[in-house]
Amino acid sequence: MSRFLPALLLFVAIFVGCGKPEGRPNRDKLLLAVIPKATSHEYWKSVHAGVVHGRDEAEVDVVWKGPLTEGDRETQINLVQDFIAQGVDGICLAPLDSQALAPVVREARQSGIPVLIFDSGLDDETNIVSFVATDNYRAGQIAGRHLAELLMEKGRVIILRQAPGSQSAEQREQGCIDVLTEEFPGIEIVSSSEYAGDTADKALVKSQQLLQTFGDEFDGVFAASQHVSMGMLRALEEQGLAGNVKFVGIDSGPQLLDALRAGKMHAIVLQDPVGMGKAAVTTLASHLRGSQVPARVSTGETLATRQNMERPEIRQLLEPELYE
Repeated sequence: MSRFLPALLLFVAIFVGCGKPEGRPNRDKLLLAVIPKATSHEYWKSVHAGVVHGRDEAEVDVVWKGPLTEGDRETQINLVQDFIAQGVDGICLAPLDSQALAPVVREARQSGIPVLIFDSGLDDETNIVSFVATDNYRAGQIAGRHLAELLMEKGRVIILRQAPGSQSAEQREQGCIDVLTEEFPGIEIVSSSEYAGDTADKALVKSQQLLQTFGDEFDGVFAASQHVSMGMLRALEEQGLAGNVKFVGIDSGPQLLDALRAGKMHAIVLQDPVGMGKAAVTTLASHLRGSQVPARVSTGETLATRQNMERPEIRQLLEPELYE
């Protein structure tokens, strides 16, 4: 019998070695890494709250880690690579750049780690499990149509963009531009090429420059995200234009909620960050457990105005839960 022992041991070693990819230890629960675009913004704190709800519902473990602000692509790339090396079971990623993050997503797939994309997409979606997000183009259309309605379909409009490479913001911006140019010939877009940057302070500087250029020779503004809206709001307040210029933004926050209530903002198109975070985790967990999941999960977009902001369903989106 002894001459068969080496062969038997070799068979056992090969069989056991095929059980999990190298570096992925046995665990009692699935371990998911969630990488947001940033961790300091109010919006991402609400996404984090949703991730915690999804963790509890799906009975998985979650590691939440991301850049401090929206602009640090290298940190996101490094985090994906770190989580691949750690052998997590799956990754939920909100990519800061639709092109720059694609290679590491492909690397994760080649390592046997499925990736779910949320909030903002990739140009190449062949390597992902699912995409969980707002319909951002539709959100931009909603904003554009309401801005046109506020202006009685006539006037000069500034569109302040967020940052190059952010697919979610680019889709909102394009949705707004397309609606205004195709459906409202009486509206002129006087600026749509300026980028606010990745913080409210940078957005303030860019907004101040735009107001210096146009003075009071414009009638409406669309801001493509929360911190862009905050920067524009401060600039309009400084110039005494807040409330007079029709102002529509995307995403809420305490200052923007106060501005909506005071009539300094006229509408906010709301996402569901809590629902998005929860859906990202539960969808990836379902995939890992063998269930078929949809290629796209839409989390909705809702218009909030001064007239409807006290409705419970609107209020919940205006003041979403935060995870501190």
